[in-house]
Amino acid sequence: MGDVKELHRRWCIADGHADSLMWNRDLCERSTEGHVDFPRLREAGMKLQCFTLVTRGFPFIGGFPLFAAWRKWPREARGGEWARALWQIEQLDAFCARSGDTVRVATTGAGLEDNLAHGRLSAVLGVEGGHAIEGRVERLAELHRRGVRFMGLTHLSNNDLGGSSFPMMGNRGLTVLGQQVMEEMARLGLSVDVAHASEQTLTDLFAHPTVRYFCSHTGVRAAGGGWRNLSDEALRTIAQRGGVVGIILAPVYLGGDTMDDVVRHVEHAVDVMGEEGVGVGSDYDGMVALPKGMRDVTDLPLLTEALLRRHPEAWVERVMGGNFRRYFRETLGGG
Repeated sequence: MGDVKELHRRWCIADGHADSLMWNRDLCERSTEGHVDFPRLREAGMKLQCFTLVTRGFPFIGGFPLFAAWRKWPREARGGEWARALWQIEQLDAFCARSGDTVRVATTGAGLEDNLAHGRLSAVLGVEGGHAIEGRVERLAELHRRGVRFMGLTHLSNNDLGGSSFPMMGNRGLTVLGQQVMEEMARLGLSVDVAHASEQTLTDLFAHPTVRYFCSHTGVRAAGGGWRNLSDEALRTIAQRGGVVGIILAPVYLGGDTMDDVVRHVEHAVDVMGEEGVGVGSDYDGMVALPKGMRDVTDLPLLTEALLRRHPEAWVERVMGGNFRRYFRETLGGG
């Protein structure tokens, strides 16, 4: 592990998905709860961590306010989906401000590279489910202004934008509103995260000529595992547009609970997409288990170690973060 930890210090280790903000933990403080906070990310050598805003979690719509009340969200933050999104953005901004300039939200490619040069962690902000804008397309511009750089159109249930990949949701496509949202995202330079899109919604998204899309966290269907894993055809399409697919660490989507199961999904995705197309999308703090032997983000070197047993350093470096670094350098925008 010693050598691997040294590689983690030198490489741009990146992760495409963490739901840590919804748990209302102080991310500046090291916790024994959950998977992620700033001290543990630093220990793991993480340089780029995507944080998502979850505003409607469970397949039954009323579940999230109960969860937020349990996690002691302030009352005014719990009411509607838009209020929930803004509160989580404010929380992350406050954590960054208290981090002693060790963490900054990365909103431009240049900012990402500057953070890397100065040893800061880049937080990249995304939204898990376009229901957060509550049907108002003009709110996308406000999200962009507040630092958000990607959004998934759906999460665990169908919404007014399109279809979810969750079982029994009927494989719905993009709605008229979903098409409008996608157009506005393309105009603003917001990436579309396809992680929870139904097959038909994926097809509709892929037909758009310019929008940039990637997948923040998923397994791959041909390697086994769960219902929302991507087909080889979807992997190829994402790669052709320069996107990256983050391989999830959750056993329920991997068809097994060992590091070898993660490796199997990574290798299949690379076989289909090429070495430039694959990263890690853990789903830390996403109410999912991690593989055997992993407690939290500080155990991420175990994956690096497993990949290095089978692949050259340059190959592993791309998967462990180089590809997400490239993708976000290209898509975060200038300014």
